[in-house]
Amino acid sequence: MLRWLIGGSREPQGLAEKSALQTIGEEQTQNPYTELLVLKAHHDIVRFLVRLDDYRFASAGDDGLVVVWNAQTGEKLLELNGHTQKITAIITFPSLEACEEKNQLILTASADRTVIISFSLEESEVTIVTQGISALIEIPKNCVVAAVGKELIIFRLVAPIEGSLEWDILEVKRLLDHQDNILSLANINDLSFVTGSHVGELIIWDTLDWTMQACEHNFWDPFPQLDTQQEIKLCQKPNDISIHHLTWDEENVFVAVGRGLYVYNLQMKRVIACQKTAHDSRVQHIAKLPNRQLISCSEDGSVRIWELREKQQIAAEPVPTGFFNMWGFGRVNKQASQPVKKQQENATSCLLELIGDLIGHSSSVEMFLYFEDHGLVTCSADHLIILWKNGDRESGLRSLKLFQKLEENGDLYLAA
Repeated sequence: MLRWLIGGSREPQGLAEKSALQTIGEEQTQNPYTELLVLKAHHDIVRFLVRLDDYRFASAGDDGLVVVWNAQTGEKLLELNGHTQKITAIITFPSLEACEEKNQLILTASADRTVIISFSLEESEVTIVTQGISALIEIPKNCVVAAVGKELIIFRLVAPIEGSLEWDILEVKRLLDHQDNILSLANINDLSFVTGSHVGELIIWDTLDWTMQACEHNFWDPFPQLDTQQEIKLCQKPNDISIHHLTWDEENVFVAVGRGLYVYNLQMKRVIACQKTAHDSRVQHIAKLPNRQLISCSEDGSVRIWELREKQQIAAEPVPTGFFNMWGFGRVNKQASQPVKKQQENATSCLLELIGDLIGHSSSVEMFLYFEDHGLVTCSADHLIILWKNGDRESGLRSLKLFQKLEENGDLYLAA
């Protein structure tokens, strides 16, 4: 089912090797991010970034701090220091019906075995002791899903009653279907979320009744029809076939697999593009941008910008599509007597072209955020946060401010 993730089925050994890493010259004409601003506030690895609104974001990391920033100016707005150990997960949570609209919530989980709810961003923090949590997502009914070892725990947030600041978190349900520690947890849409484990299990869950929709437990099982030596070789490098991050839009699902990127088209029900070696090291995070662009960051310290382009399908590379069948996206073709037609259907019709390579961090880039008006924000194991700005846009804004200032002082008319 997951054959496309491990390089295709029954390929010659030469084709199973990693593809060459794309490079780009110093003149990156399609890369708008030519200015950067370095932000310093953390004292250890910065692992997480969350967007608060159109101009603010929060960062969190191994120093236990949560720092709120202005995405336009880079100004530090607030620092929350309720945790005593590293932060292991962070999400934003919309205001509950019982709260005023201004009370946006930030939930953080830490290695100190606590969850902290920060509300109004300037007010006090409430600590609720619970088990160690490695990931959090929001789901309907004022609930959150927490990954704790092999378990998923559903918690419901209970807002404080009038005149009180005391929050509560109630455990609602435990899901025990994983056989190993859960490493990834993400929302797919309003109806489903996905989890992945250390041994390669992938499970799709219903967000409303918390039942399993689909699962894949045979990720590491050898396929009898495959060459044994090739299968052993592939399984020796689990990081090369592990799914680290997923994102999507109305047309495609974008998946970070090992060091590579895959694009699956929902309408065509197949992989339409892949870059098996997008980075030198594991891809940590990906995001879809406007204009058919994709951004990825990696342990190799780079942030790369890709453009999804159509290509002439003369010698297109066949890519199996089985991974997405478990989501109901794919087709199950039981006709094995049409190899030519199947190869044409599975051939990639697009390519991921490298159009930008942002080098500013000196260590692994853990995550990034995209702001349409303010550019990119990246965080890294080098303890830094970098704001990447559109150079042309920033130059235009500076010129506009200069003319406005001259006009206010009357200097513009004197110069004329």
